[in-house]
Amino acid sequence: MSMNLVTLLYLVASVCFIQALKGLSHPTTSIRGNVFGMVGMAIAAGTTAALIVKLAQGDAFGLSYVLLGLLVGGGTGAFMAQRVEMTKMPELVAFMHSMIGLAAVCIAAAAVLEPAAFSIADAAGRIPGGNRIELGLGAFIGAITFSGSVIAFGKLSGKYKFRLFQGAPVTFPGQHWLNLGLGLASLFFIVGFWHSQSWLDFGLVLALGFVLGVLLIIPIGGADMPVVVSMLNSYSGWAAAGIGFSLNNSMLIIAGSLVGSSGAILSYIMCKAMNRSFFNVILGGFGGDASAAAAGGAVQRSVKSGSADDAAFIMGNAESVIIVPGYGLAVARAQHAVKELAAKLTEKGVSVKYAIHPVAGRMPGHMNVLLAEAEVPYDQVFEMEDINAEFGQADVAIILGANDVVNPAAHQKGSPIYGMPILEAYKAKTVIVNKRSMAAGYAGLDNELFYMDKTLMVFGDAKKVVEDMVKAIE
Repeated sequence: MSMNLVTLLYLVASVCFIQALKGLSHPTTSIRGNVFGMVGMAIAAGTTAALIVKLAQGDAFGLSYVLLGLLVGGGTGAFMAQRVEMTKMPELVAFMHSMIGLAAVCIAAAAVLEPAAFSIADAAGRIPGGNRIELGLGAFIGAITFSGSVIAFGKLSGKYKFRLFQGAPVTFPGQHWLNLGLGLASLFFIVGFWHSQSWLDFGLVLALGFVLGVLLIIPIGGADMPVVVSMLNSYSGWAAAGIGFSLNNSMLIIAGSLVGSSGAILSYIMCKAMNRSFFNVILGGFGGDASAAAAGGAVQRSVKSGSADDAAFIMGNAESVIIVPGYGLAVARAQHAVKELAAKLTEKGVSVKYAIHPVAGRMPGHMNVLLAEAEVPYDQVFEMEDINAEFGQADVAIILGANDVVNPAAHQKGSPIYGMPILEAYKAKTVIVNKRSMAAGYAGLDNELFYMDKTLMVFGDAKKVVEDMVKAIE
C-alpha cells in the first residue's frame, strides 16, 4: 500500500468523521451520523492495520501481536456494545475514555523506549525536540484522562463504598493550590524531558498526570457528572491528537482534534446549562457544596400524594401533557412504558410532548438516548429552550425521576444552583411528580416544586408506576 493511498484513505475517513459530527447534531439525522462514524472508523482502522501489516512483513511474531490486538480489542468492544444496558451507558462512556487515555500513555511510553521503531529518531537515536514536547503533553493529558475517567466511572456507577467513588464531592483545604502546584511541576518536567530526553522526567510527568486526574475529578459532585463526561471526552481527544503529532499520523491528529474540539464545545454548552464557569470545569474547581447538601433535607414537610390511578385520571382529562424524564426513569428502565403511556394519551386526543434538559441524567444526551431506544417520535421531543415557553399553557407536567433540573430554587438568589437554567414545569396548571422517595437530588437541595398545592406526588418505581397509569387509562 503506497503512502499516497494511505493519505487518501485517511482523508476519506476524516470527511466521514466530520459528517458524523454534523449528523449527530440533531436527532433526525443521528442515525446517518452514526453510519458515517462507523464507516470512517472502519476505513481508518483498516488502513492502519494494512499499513502495519506492510511494515511488519518478514516479522511474523510481531504481526501476530498486531492481529491478536485487533481481534481482542474488536471482540471486546463488540461484546460490550451488545450487552450494555442503556442505563449503564454513562459508565461505559467513562470506561472508554479511560482506555483512550491509557492507550495514549502506552504509545507515548513505547515511542520513548524505542523511537526508531516509530521512525522519529535521528542518527544518534535521539527524539527531535518538537516530538519530545508532543510526547510529553500527549502522555500527560492521557494520564489525566485515564485516572480521571476511573474516578468518574466509580461516581457514575454508585456501587462502590470507596470514598473517592461516591457521588458527594471530596474537598480539602488548599486543594486548588495543590492542583496548581502539580500542574506547574508537570510543566517543569515536560520541559526537562524536552531538554534531556530523560526517562526520570517522563516518568514524573506520567505520575503527576495520574495524580492530577484524580484530584481534578474528586471535588465534583454527582450533579455535575454530565459536564465531567463531556470534559473527559475532550481530554481524550487532545491526548490522541498529541500522540498523532509525535508519530506524524495525520489520522490521529484529525480524529483527536475533532473529538477534543467537539468535547470542549459540548462542555461549554453544558456549563451554560448549569450556570458553571467553563474554566472552573477545566481546572476541576467546581462541585456541589457539601454543607448545602447536608442541610437540604433537614426539615420534614408534608406533601400531597396520590396513586397512579389518580395521576392517570388527571392526565386522561387533560388537553396537553408535557413529560419530563430524569435519571429515575433511566434507573427504572421505564422508557418503553412511558412511550406506551404517551400513546394511550394520544389515542384519547391529548397532546403529548417530552421536555429534555441538557444535563438530565448522568451524561449529555442521556434522556435522548433512552427515548430513542424506545422509538419515541422525534417530533415529540423538545429541548429546554424550545419547550419552556409552553409549560404555562400545559394542563399537566409529569416529572419522572427528575429533581434538580426542575427545581425553582435556581431562580432564588443565594441558592447553590442559582442561575442554572431549568425546565419550568412549576408553571403548568397541574404537576405530577414520580419519585421513589423525598430524597434530595444530586445537588442535595430540597425542591419547593414538590410542596406546591398543585403538585401531586406519586411514590414508587417509575416503571411500575407508569405501567399502572397505562392500565388505569385503559
